[in-house]
Amino acid sequence: MKINFEHHQTAHCENGVASNLLLNKGLKLSEPMIFGIGSGLFFVYLPFLKVNFAPGFSYRPMPGSIFTKAAKRLGIKIKRQKFSNPDEAQKALEKNLEQNIPTGLQVGVFNLTYFPEEYKFHFNAHNLVVYGKEDGKFLVSDPVMDFATTLTEAELEKVRYAKGALAPKGHMYFPTHIPENVNLEEAITKGIKDTCKNMLAPVPLIGVKAMRWVAKSIPKWAEKKGTKVTNHYLGQLIRMQEEIGTGGGGFRFIYGAFLQEAAVILKNDELKELSKEITAIGDLWRDFAVDIARVYKNRNSKSDIYNQLSKSMLHIADLEEAFYKKLRKAI
Repeated sequence: MKINFEHHQTAHCENGVASNLLLNKGLKLSEPMIFGIGSGLFFVYLPFLKVNFAPGFSYRPMPGSIFTKAAKRLGIKIKRQKFSNPDEAQKALEKNLEQNIPTGLQVGVFNLTYFPEEYKFHFNAHNLVVYGKEDGKFLVSDPVMDFATTLTEAELEKVRYAKGALAPKGHMYFPTHIPENVNLEEAITKGIKDTCKNMLAPVPLIGVKAMRWVAKSIPKWAEKKGTKVTNHYLGQLIRMQEEIGTGGGGFRFIYGAFLQEAAVILKNDELKELSKEITAIGDLWRDFAVDIARVYKNRNSKSDIYNQLSKSMLHIADLEEAFYKKLRKAI
């Protein structure tokens, strides 16, 4: 069983799976376009939720929401299924393959055999496509890899039924209806408005207000919890930013590419300028990550470093707030 399926490498797994699945059905949308329409830019701070013994930080919305929102705004229907029984999950997947349906799967990263060891960690919201089966092995298009690969039945079952937070439970999904004509202009506008609403939300748990809360907490952690715990928290902050689901800086670059495309489709030159602005903010997030990495590895000898990190993040939050206000006005 092998479906005629094109593998394309992308920066982020969920965008990439969505883009590749839709392309297979004849709808060509870039990764940035999926990301922007699906309102992928986000920030949340959950100090009461501990992840790896650190507060909960995320630079992205809940796994699955980007494709779900993008599909809804484009008039696309997606079927999602979970299975309590692994045998049923495999049979359902194989049935799809027999019907020439490439299928998106949610999996755990840690036991993906083709991942380099340094990229393996316990994260259960990774996405990939299975597009066939040959010689007892499933053919896998993982969009973060530059080549298609394979997994045995046992290997695939292991990652589909990874344990822990966001356990996939055999989750599989695929588009069942794509309209002949999609209203890109309307979908783009809705995506942008939703992003601005989330990032400018009045509650302190999400958006720029959450960024400020984290920034102001950094010196307080150092004072109350000590260097070791503070550095662990900061390490988790940049891990969520740069490694898990792309996050911070990388997402700003993708969003910049989305605004470039949107500027042409909406005939709005203001979006082109705002594209440059969010890209520059992405550079600042990357600089922030490097500064934290130096602290984490004890390579930063600056005095008062935690206050400086706090000021850097507050500055980014100010720039982002101004950016979303301009973006909201521009559309």
